[in-house]
Amino acid sequence: MILDGASPAAITQAVQAISAGQLLGLPTETVYGLAADAARPDAVARIFAAKGRPSNHPLIVHVADADGVAHFARDVPAFAQRLMAAFWPGPLTLILPRRPDVGEATAGGQDSIGVRCPSHPVAQAVLRALALATPPVWGLAAPSANQFGRVSPTTAAHVAGEFGDSLLVLDGGPCGVGIESTIVDCTRGAPVLLRPGAISRAQVEAACGQRLQGDAALGEAPRASGTLEAHYAPAAKVRLMHAKALQTSLDLLGAEAAHIAVYARTPLRMLSSQVLLRRMPDDAQATAQQLFSALRDFDTQGVKLIWVESVPDTAEWDGVRDRLQRAAAA
Repeated sequence: MILDGASPAAITQAVQAISAGQLLGLPTETVYGLAADAARPDAVARIFAAKGRPSNHPLIVHVADADGVAHFARDVPAFAQRLMAAFWPGPLTLILPRRPDVGEATAGGQDSIGVRCPSHPVAQAVLRALALATPPVWGLAAPSANQFGRVSPTTAAHVAGEFGDSLLVLDGGPCGVGIESTIVDCTRGAPVLLRPGAISRAQVEAACGQRLQGDAALGEAPRASGTLEAHYAPAAKVRLMHAKALQTSLDLLGAEAAHIAVYARTPLRMLSSQVLLRRMPDDAQATAQQLFSALRDFDTQGVKLIWVESVPDTAEWDGVRDRLQRAAAA
């Protein structure tokens, strides 16, 4: 059931569902999340079951503000506090030392936990209302609202298509960012980038006053959401190609090409009317915003192959490149 997220009555209904241990389709600025009370193991177990997600693969806790971190994390380093001040509310997740008495199921059994503060007004309205509930709920575990490993949802309709009418979904419109949050590990004495997103490496370094370190230099990183080699995959097989190889492949197939979708920035010569062509924006931010929706649209149209033009090897494209590489690895 989809409700208007701007409606106070819908927010009340969402709070009642979460307080009862149920799941909720929640809009954020990145993607839609499948939310539950992060401190309730039974509610968190429903997320894992609904998504078909391994229970040792951690979830991210969404909080209303930086004050909410204290309920789930301890010993927050100064550079992490600087990142909160710079980017929260916003698309940045911090991996922090977990308080031992809360969130074990959400953290996948680890002694660290991922926390972020979403900027979407509907998410904020739900989180703030939950903090005033009896008893209060201090954070929502909310992985992407899709089956595990598949394309993340960026509209309420995407979520309903995954889980049906039985799930309460708050409609907050299309997600503004469109790919999941940047993840920075803050548990090893220096910041480590685990997943790129809309907030760039350079922005993180400038805000926290330290250079981001590599995993190899600091030992094994904690498990984190969305960092599997194969992830974000549509049903169709994704292949990444440079524009020249893409054109050569289309020419070789000629008028017989079928069941293929092409997502590219470079103008291409199409010899078959059966190939679906969608233009990729020249801008990384615009591409991120529409990427998952484009992949879902191709699946809906029944293609077997999705050929995607490789994106520029520049920092602003890191988040899009990461999602495409993981989609192609599936």
